[in-house]
Amino acid sequence: MLEIEIDGKKVEVADGSTVMDAANKVGTYIPHFCYHKKLSIAANCRMCLVDVEKAPKPLPACATPVTNGMKVTTHSDKAVKAQKGVMEFLLINHPLDCPICDQGGECQLQDLAVGYGGNTSRYQEEKRVVVNKNLGPLISTDMTRCIHCTRCVRFGQEIAGIMELGVANRGERSEIMAFVDRTVDSELSGNSIDLCPVGALTSKPFRFSARTWEMSRRRSVSPHDSLGANLVVQVKHDRVMRVLPLENEAINECWLSDKDRFSYEGLNAEDRLTKPMVKQGGKWIEISWQDALNYATKAIQGVVAEHGAAAFGAFVSPHSTLEEMFLTQRLVRAMGSEKVDFRLRQSDFSADGVRSGAPWLGMPMRDVSQLDRVLVIGSALRKDHPLLTQRLRQAAKRGAEVSVIASAIDDPLFKLAHAAIVAPDAMVGALANVAAAIARKKGTTLGESVMAKVDSSLPFDAVAIAKSLCGGERAALFLGNAVVQHPAFGAIWAIGVEIERLCGAKLGFLGEATNTVGGYQTGSLSTKHNVGTMLADPLKAVVLVGVEPALDFANGALATAALSGAETVIALTAFRSAVEDVADLMLPLAPFSETSGTFVNCEGAVQSFNAAVKPLGETRPGWKVLRVLGGALGLDGFEYESSEAVRDDALRMAPPLTNELVGTPDVNVSSASGLQRVSDVPIYSADVLVRRAPSLQRTRDAAAPVARMSAATLAKLGVADGSSVKVSSRSGAIVISAKRDDAVADDCVRVAAARPETVALGAMFGELTVERA
Repeated sequence: MLEIEIDGKKVEVADGSTVMDAANKVGTYIPHFCYHKKLSIAANCRMCLVDVEKAPKPLPACATPVTNGMKVTTHSDKAVKAQKGVMEFLLINHPLDCPICDQGGECQLQDLAVGYGGNTSRYQEEKRVVVNKNLGPLISTDMTRCIHCTRCVRFGQEIAGIMELGVANRGERSEIMAFVDRTVDSELSGNSIDLCPVGALTSKPFRFSARTWEMSRRRSVSPHDSLGANLVVQVKHDRVMRVLPLENEAINECWLSDKDRFSYEGLNAEDRLTKPMVKQGGKWIEISWQDALNYATKAIQGVVAEHGAAAFGAFVSPHSTLEEMFLTQRLVRAMGSEKVDFRLRQSDFSADGVRSGAPWLGMPMRDVSQLDRVLVIGSALRKDHPLLTQRLRQAAKRGAEVSVIASAIDDPLFKLAHAAIVAPDAMVGALANVAAAIARKKGTTLGESVMAKVDSSLPFDAVAIAKSLCGGERAALFLGNAVVQHPAFGAIWAIGVEIERLCGAKLGFLGEATNTVGGYQTGSLSTKHNVGTMLADPLKAVVLVGVEPALDFANGALATAALSGAETVIALTAFRSAVEDVADLMLPLAPFSETSGTFVNCEGAVQSFNAAVKPLGETRPGWKVLRVLGGALGLDGFEYESSEAVRDDALRMAPPLTNELVGTPDVNVSSASGLQRVSDVPIYSADVLVRRAPSLQRTRDAAAPVARMSAATLAKLGVADGSSVKVSSRSGAIVISAKRDDAVADDCVRVAAARPETVALGAMFGELTVERA
């Protein structure tokens, strides 16, 4: 530790710290533009010049290392004169268009100009003008305002992992721009808007919508991926205008993914359901809440009376709140049924009977950054878990070895130690090979059930992956979304447990949705029934909570057909188009911004939030609708007065967080004889809200699906890259474009799920045929 004096205050800081670090520790503010605590030091704005004793000239606080006994003055005449000189140069070419700038009211340049700017400008020459750049549908540019702090450039290189912006030219001709004919397409791109200290980069969806001082701010939690990022929801006239990150070092740090940031546009979609509606004579008509509840009550009671309680069940979205999940399963069970599930995209449930608790990440989120060995199985990391991948990226930069086994590997934008691309039917054998290699390395025996799945014919180096995983002090094995959706999920889970036993690597589930863990903790599933059995033997009366059947199930075609055959389908939904083709009654469900509730993220953190705006129209919070419906059915246990009371009751009996199995899942691991489908759920198709966010749907990641195949597979089929092909399954056929992608396993076809264009193909895994259209 070194001792330094800042403005007469003594403080001890670690060796290697900068003057800026010491000032932050003592609570002294030093003006700055280019400095940011999460980015590398650039020292190119010079606004943080301070007076250091015995130094011949002012020094930049952000780049000056501390020495023992150093004395620094931040507001001496020398320092202030230097800072004012820097400000004068920054304002020489600045347009001073604050009245029309979206950054007005929250602009660092505007704030500091008050203290360090002059009343008039001595610069009389013509100011430069920079032509604006098209960076895509999310970021708007006014590059004449740019002060070349390079925060956006460094963010792309260091945090997002890809250099999409750079500095061209020199001197006063310098410009921040993207590469020729390119836009900014990173899934984290919106953070550059927050980082920009001026109005050069602003939010295109929010542009000219409101002033920062006109909006109120509400804390909330993202309803999308399993991280549960903390949000600041900004509101004007009971309408969500903008979403920004709420800093939480333990979860999302100070970042947001674009999905979390821009999905609020979907809250105001044209097909928002604002009144209860019932289908009569094939037409939808609006009815009162009382009539809607009477209809639901009679429909459910009639089916149970005629067909028995087993004919009634419910499907709940894993993006629902803890309270909605808990009351839905309580409603189903109070009616005498066990048919409830939230694992809509899961197809193998063999682990249900041997699971001992709620699967979770296996560690706190902040520990991910400290791992030195990681093996990820079946995950499109960047698109499934943008901010968790950012933590892995930082770990990799510090020397961590990250290996991946998947049927298709997207570039995670950091160096992979090992990458094994295997077909879906070889996934079990591939992981079993790694387990066998670890057992040999440790000189121990492998469990019989795992040994039986070893497949030595697979052409990848399992020994190298095993050596890497066992070579660190802090190792983890993460199972991704594609594993949970895999037809042999139980077998892969069991092998993961065996690897954890053999080498001590923490086993964890990355988790698909914001409340996947919450679904387990509320008991919104049954060991007797699951999504598969409930669709195979269709229910007569169904309650849907936040579900879009065609796109949210593993087999959207099967789900739609099964629900269409039910006598009554009661849908709690925020959007008409999500369910109007299968439902008989639609009850307007409040989205996350209009209800209080709780999400339990992948690390098991319980995060509660309040409504940011009033419910739209006659929309009601889901927990209130379910509470009233339970009371109308004459059921006990629905006398709650607040969402907090529901939450406390739900968590009181929650199972422990554990990835252990108390037995061996009985699952059939079969081999395919033809082309196999590899499915992914595109980042902006994952849930009902992002599908209705216009700006997100104009991004590159929301482009129309294509059939991705390796060069070898294309040659084998005699199909040219870019040509139209007919892709067929047992369920149906579609015509789309073929695209060469050597990151897809041979003899496999990668076709996105959760897209209207691909619903006809049915199951997310299975055999396909491809022929020229």
